[in-house]
Amino acid sequence: MIEGLNPVDIFGVRNTKLDHLAKYFPKVKLVARGNKLMVIGPEHEITHFEDVFKTIISYFTKYNKLSESDIDVIASDVGFVLSENRSDEVLVYGNGGIQVKAKTVNQRKMVSEIDDNDLMFAIGPAGTGKTYTAVALAVRALKNREVKRIILTRPAVEAGEHLGFLPGDLKEKLDPYLQPLYDGLRDMIPKEKLAEHIENGIIQIAPLAFMRGRTLDKAFVILDEAQNATEAQLKMFLTRMGRSAKFVITGDETQVDLPKHQPSGLTKALKILKGIEGISIVRLDGTDVIRHKLVKKVIQAFEKTK
Repeated sequence: MIEGLNPVDIFGVRNTKLDHLAKYFPKVKLVARGNKLMVIGPEHEITHFEDVFKTIISYFTKYNKLSESDIDVIASDVGFVLSENRSDEVLVYGNGGIQVKAKTVNQRKMVSEIDDNDLMFAIGPAGTGKTYTAVALAVRALKNREVKRIILTRPAVEAGEHLGFLPGDLKEKLDPYLQPLYDGLRDMIPKEKLAEHIENGIIQIAPLAFMRGRTLDKAFVILDEAQNATEAQLKMFLTRMGRSAKFVITGDETQVDLPKHQPSGLTKALKILKGIEGISIVRLDGTDVIRHKLVKKVIQAFEKTK
């Protein structure tokens, strides 16, 4: 049985991919019905087929694509997916086989640091890819079954007391503040699969206030725009961490939207948590900007005025 995947992606339209795979197993009869596959034949042949089929599922889960040529390679060498090194820098194969990679030194540092630390701060100005890289790391962890869910959150500071005046239900009011998180996910997960994950709670996107009282375990959790979290909110968020969780906090200390009398909790957290084992702080800067070339110049111009 194929769980959590569209059978058409694996079997092909009118089972064309399955028929192609069957050429490698002439002694086995394959019968596909819905998301179920019946395998009939000698026991040793069935065992061999199961090994190849599991690798095919792993390949599609990892790379988000499966062609007949991919099937040829897998069926010829069942161990290739685990031993292959050709895409060490690829975090996720997104929609259409797009390669999502860490493109700068500090983005790559984020990738290496999260492997050795359960809590990571990624701090830097707009355009440095800190949020996008964090989302890619979360999607990779989910696809590799290292976690069971992704939880993405932001402080909805801009909404404040004016939230009630915005049109629509609560989700429609909050979606504009969570849009950057949706944008990253849409690049990396097919539209139908993303909608299914959100509906089933595998991917959860919510404002920071909704985290209160929860224990976030077996999850990859990202707090974005953390400079807009108060000290109390940030402490609340960090203490939600379950035993089997990865937490990434992203923020830009130069873009605090809190009231002037309200200090950013991120600034204090970075000071008091520095040097604690298991907590990493990665700082991104203008060299990591991958947007329009003018963005880097804008950042440099503002830095000169400090």
